Amino acid sequence: MLLNRIWIGMFLISMVVALSKLIFWQDVDIFKNLVDSLFSAADTGFTLSLSLTGVLCFWMGIMKIGENGGAIKHLTRFVSPLFSRIFPEVPKDHPANGAMMMNFSANMLGLDNSATPLGLKAMKELQSLNPEKDRASNAQIMFLVLNTSGLTIIPVSIFALRAGAESSSPTAVFLPILITTFISSLFGLIFVSIRQKINLLQPTILAYLGSISVLIGVLLYYVVNNPQNTDVISNIAGNFIIFSVIIAFMLLAWRNKVNVYESFIDGAKEGFGVAISIIPYLVAMLAAIAVFRASGSLNVITDGIKELAMLLGVTMLEWVDALPVAFMKPLSGGGARGAYVEVMNNFGIDSIQEKIAATMQGSTETTFYVLAVYFGSVNIKNTRYAAGAGLLCDLVGIVAAIIISYLFYTNG
Repeated sequence: MLLNRIWIGMFLISMVVALSKLIFWQDVDIFKNLVDSLFSAADTGFTLSLSLTGVLCFWMGIMKIGENGGAIKHLTRFVSPLFSRIFPEVPKDHPANGAMMMNFSANMLGLDNSATPLGLKAMKELQSLNPEKDRASNAQIMFLVLNTSGLTIIPVSIFALRAGAESSSPTAVFLPILITTFISSLFGLIFVSIRQKINLLQPTILAYLGSISVLIGVLLYYVVNNPQNTDVISNIAGNFIIFSVIIAFMLLAWRNKVNVYESFIDGAKEGFGVAISIIPYLVAMLAAIAVFRASGSLNVITDGIKELAMLLGVTMLEWVDALPVAFMKPLSGGGARGAYVEVMNNFGIDSIQEKIAATMQGSTETTFYVLAVYFGSVNIKNTRYAAGAGLLCDLVGIVAAIIISYLFYTNG
């Protein structure tokens, strides 16, 4: 299993690098730093799981209202023509379709806190269809890969960080990020479809993908011509849509004579159970990330890539300075955010390095975090090729981010 090999490899590499620092550079604190990072990561994993508990309880309660009240069925009918083709194992009227649609919508609007519990609900519904409970199904892999490829229309957090650093144009990275994340998501869809022998050249699939492309194009046109309104779109429109969905779920359930409060409580109880179940998986992944970073292994890789690029005659090397973001992004959202802020502080806001880092930050999702939390929530141990596919999406997103950044930020 790829995830197992990567997890062990991160510890072994960290050990080798730490020993090298102790023997050759007399860094007597290196192993203390590694052990401290392990304890800190374990505490962070537990604390993060607890912090998710409230959100999970709330959103799973809302989803239960939607399920009992019939809202999920209406949503499922809307997406079933597309989902029935890219998720052929999932019945058209199954609640998994509605949960997946809600998750994708929250991700596209940049509403991370809403996306995670909706994704966990989707995984639970998909698990109910899975004949091998400890092995990822084709539908679960497709869902996870599309999730980790991270299609985001409005990268709210990046805009906020750039605005806080007093960028001359906080939303200047909007278009490159949107193009990059769309390329990554499209690649993920194509890759998994090939593995699962799904024909994407069907009129229905092409119509849905074409409609999404047009929608993104219209949004791009508006934002490029009205950049001052981007924050309004993100903060008001996105959250208005989410709150409207909550109200619609409640009203529809009420109209269908469903006990809304009891439905919410039933769903919230499920959310609490999910929050507890993900703790071991989250602690395991964060521990590996922590020692890999604390040992300095990340810096070794970055320096090696820069030397190799120089040997190959590459003259534009600003992208190498942004690579810590690329390396941390699949591992940890917080780690990637910290790496991005570090690039921002070292090279300055609006520098080419900072803009490349921002584009990388918005290019994909935190692959291993999503894999650990989502698969952990349904106790799946054999993830098959999900980790490999997610990492390929990350690689495509990183390469696209570098190319698109140079096209946008060095032109003239």
